[in-house]
Amino acid sequence: MSYTSYPIRTLADLGARVAQARKATGTTATAVARQSKRSRDILHRLERGDDVSVSSLLDILSAMGYQIELTPTRLPTLDEARDRFSDDDR
Repeated sequence: MSYTSYPIRTLADLGARVAQARKATGTTATAVARQSKRSRDILHRLERGDDVSVSSLLDILSAMGYQIELTPTRLPTLDEARDRFSDDDR
């Protein structure tokens, strides 16, 4: 996958990354929902940054071929901050 990696710190970050990963492979929401045995509504809520259960998150990630990895918290580098906020209005 070719995207800039940045830490996931919020539900909105998580949702955006899940949507980005799904769309990068050309996989439909229906296909992920079917594979994960979760509803499209759950997937769409996750992608919007809404709160979903951990089991739903893990099922959806597994269906997409992803897993969660925990890393210690650190301050973002200057490049990470620029990449993360480059689209924000100034």
